[in-house]
Amino acid sequence: MPNEIPPDIAAIERLRRATQNLRTQITRRIVGQTAVVDDILIALLARGNCLIVGVPGLAKTLLIRTLAEILDLRFNRIQFTPDLMPSDITGTEIIEENPATHERSFVFVPGPLFAQIILADEINRTPPKTQAALLEAMQEQRVTVAGKTYLLEQPFFVLATQNPIEQEGTYPLPEAQLDRFMFSLQLGYPTFAEEVEILRTTTVDDEPELQQVMGAQELIDYQKVVRKIPVPPSVAEYAVRLVQATRPDPLAIPPLAAVHRYIRWGAGPRASQYLALAGKVLAVLDGRYNVAVEDIQRAAYPVLRHRIIANYHAEADKLSTDDLIKRLMAAI
Repeated sequence: MPNEIPPDIAAIERLRRATQNLRTQITRRIVGQTAVVDDILIALLARGNCLIVGVPGLAKTLLIRTLAEILDLRFNRIQFTPDLMPSDITGTEIIEENPATHERSFVFVPGPLFAQIILADEINRTPPKTQAALLEAMQEQRVTVAGKTYLLEQPFFVLATQNPIEQEGTYPLPEAQLDRFMFSLQLGYPTFAEEVEILRTTTVDDEPELQQVMGAQELIDYQKVVRKIPVPPSVAEYAVRLVQATRPDPLAIPPLAAVHRYIRWGAGPRASQYLALAGKVLAVLDGRYNVAVEDIQRAAYPVLRHRIIANYHAEADKLSTDDLIKRLMAAI
């Protein structure tokens, strides 16, 4: 038929409508935080994980639980504490006796990590050994217990939180582990009007009913649609130039050298990959069928802010990593 829409374009249009429905359902329960919600949806469609930095009481748990509900995905919240062991999240083997034969054997009991959306609350409050168990699952999509490997159910999405104001008794994530997160998101305080609305809606018994927007398999299909969006060579080169510009270079041109004096360490190749994937999602949600430089620039802040390590010069001049990213984009 001459008016028939090609399958890929039709899938993209369905994805745009579904994403808009996701936003609509989330706003029925969550007031404000529009930018954070959009970034979480981008990471979800790109098969990425998010690190959310924000003070307590900003509805992080409610947001993730709401997302799991409207996606019909299994959700688990893990409260990370100093005494948490890797087996507490991955699961462990126990001895079980067969009632008929009285034979004893080891049986694996899955831990809370065996869900599809994981909220790792205050990930920096647990020792590195337990942090590593979670991050291995994020990277490999599987866990190994007693020499046996268990695959995690797809889709698998981790949102870890950190409290930026209380660092006593914490174990900050090393840079190599931070690099496993696609996005680092800054969760700020609501505006005056938003906080008034929060007060009004959360001090009554009425809780809005949410509609399920998509299931697990539909989400997996949409993730595959995103991966098919092409990245033009010039856009790919811009993304790599931007990432390489974060790495201090004594031979850099003067505009970059002026920024490099504030940087101790820059981003690795994984940042380029995440810039491209985020750009693909942004292009799809904007109704375009290839990635533009503007998409890379839009994704630069959440992708790069936890991959750039500033030095004491930046601290002395009160420059954040977002400030440095802005200067880098202007320089290139």
